Amino acid sequence: MAGKLRHIAISVPDPWAVAPFYEKAFGMKKVGETDSSLARGVYLSDGVMCVALLNYKTDQAAGERGRDYVGLHHIGFWVDEIGQARQDCEAAGGNYYMGEVPIKGNIFYEVKYKDPNGVIIDLTDRGWGGAAKNVVGADEAPALRHPDLKADRQGL
Repeated sequence: MAGKLRHIAISVPDPWAVAPFYEKAFGMKKVGETDSSLARGVYLSDGVMCVALLNYKTDQAAGERGRDYVGLHHIGFWVDEIGQARQDCEAAGGNYYMGEVPIKGNIFYEVKYKDPNGVIIDLTDRGWGGAAKNVVGADEAPALRHPDLKADRQGL
């Protein structure tokens, strides 16, 4: 599966109050808003990544942490083909959580999985507003910062 991390969702009490921080501190631009049955919020972009500042409407919509949780809620990968991405995710130990691909139409969707530790991951092959799937030079492997460093794994 070829996937690109292109979406980060942060659960916040007031998306409109915190959006100016990301705009001023990091030069992000507002690319949209949402008011779905699950959450209301603001979408920001740096031209590559979409950051969603979300205020969940119910505990059920927010998941196990509840609607009062503040912090990283989930991440999203823009994949080449959703069917193959789902198979690859499940084969790697991911568990289906919610969401389906619409039968027809050009509507946005996310299929949600949980990784082996319960982190929520969105999958879509349609992308997010303000995100760019392919970035020049992104396929070149970055150099290792400390190639000889081996972390101490005792006690894990």
